[in-house]
Amino acid sequence: MAKSSLIQKNLKKPKFKVRMYNRCPLCGSPRGYFGRFKMCRKCFRELAHKGELPGVKKSSW
Repeated sequence: MAKSSLIQKNLKKPKFKVRMYNRCPLCGSPRGYFGRFKMCRKCFRELAHKGELPGVKKSSW
């Protein structure tokens, strides 16, 4: 879980556009961010297993 101070800091608009970085809106993690789904890999995996992401299904072979 990310520090709440860093999550609040990320919600504010930065002074310059290049200072902005991606952070998961669900857990606040800055690592493993999928821009297409706008969440981190851990939250993506949990929601995909529950079937809450449209168009995503678990692959198996």
